[in-house]
Order: sequence, then structure tokens, then C-alpha cells
Amino acid sequence: MNHIFDFFLEPYRTATTLNIIIEIIAVVFGIASVWYAQKENILVFPTGIISTILFVYLCYIFTLYGDLTINIYYTLMSIYGWYMWKYSDNGNELAVTKSSIKDWVKAGSIFVITMIFVICVYLYFNRFDRITDYIDTITTGIFFAGMWLMANKKIENWLLWIIADLISIPLYFVKGLGFTGVQFIIFLILAVQGYNAWKKSLDKTRQTV
Repeated sequence: MNHIFDFFLEPYRTATTLNIIIEIIAVVFGIASVWYAQKENILVFPTGIISTILFVYLCYIFTLYGDLTINIYYTLMSIYGWYMWKYSDNGNELAVTKSSIKDWVKAGSIFVITMIFVICVYLYFNRFDRITDYIDTITTGIFFAGMWLMANKKIENWLLWIIADLISIPLYFVKGLGFTGVQFIIFLILAVQGYNAWKKSLDKTRQTV
């Protein structure tokens, strides 16, 4: 049991109190954002923006450039999603829908372009020296595609979150961000709940139509 605690706490022995507090705040707002997402509550975006901005800072400090790129993208996509959910459907709240072939082509393109971009970022910083760097390129692509689908309220976004969360849970513990690893465990649970909640919403919309 002590080995588990040591594995979790060791990276924080050299971290500043400020950075630990910032990570905890970012995690809390990140969890709140996913909880609001599964409720189809537009507060998913302002809470998410706070979380991602804080993670941009943390990832820069920890030289996690792939994750830094993710969180910059999340911030921008949250602004886009905020607009889409509120104004894109002739002033009505955007409804949950399934992804079309065109949507999947766009999501797939985002995935590939993102992976290429992250690889270029790591090569620029001469950082392809850890196994986590390679995995980062995959998870970043999945998260980017998932965030685009969420911004457009496509139910399949949750499936991508589930896949990426399963990969990210052990990844963040290895990176030394234990609180963030715990966050992704909670994210995984919320993603499963979110998929079920959005499926009910989608079925209800179909029945109404």
C-alpha cells in the first residue's frame, strides 16, 4: 500500500504548493465541465475554459507539449461550442444528433491532422524520447475529434472520450500528475453516464419528431 502512495505522491514532493493548488482547481472545474456536459447544460463551456486555461499553464511547466496543445484547442473549441449550443439552431438550443458520414470524415480529418501537428511539435522541441510522447499523439487526436463532435452535440463524442480516458488514466499517473489521473477515472465514469443520458435525449427527440 505504501508503494501505491509513494507512486502517487512522489512527483509532488518537488512541486510547488501553488502548482499543486492550481492542478486541484483545474481538476475540479474539469470534472464540473464533464458533469454539465452529460446534463446538456451550457455551463459545460465556461467551466471547461477555466480548467483548460489552468492546464495550459501546468502542461507548460511539466513540458507536456502534446497536452498543452490539447488544452489550447479545448479552450478555443469551448468558445465555438458555447456559440453552437446557444445560437446555431435558429435561436433554439442545439439538439443531440447522431454523426453523419460527413461528420465522421471531418472528425477523422481532425484526428489525422492533429497527430501530424503534435508530432511536429514534439520534433521541434526534440522530445520524442519517452513512450508517453508517442501515446500523446494518439490521445490528442482522439480528444480533438471528440471535442469537435461534442461542440456540435453529436452523441458519438462520448465514445471517443471513453476510449481516450481509458488510455489517459495510467498515462497521467506515469507522467506524475496523479490528481489528473484521478480526474480521468471520474471522466470515464461521467462519459459512460453521459452517453446513456444523451441517448435518452436522442430517443426522446426522435419520438417527438
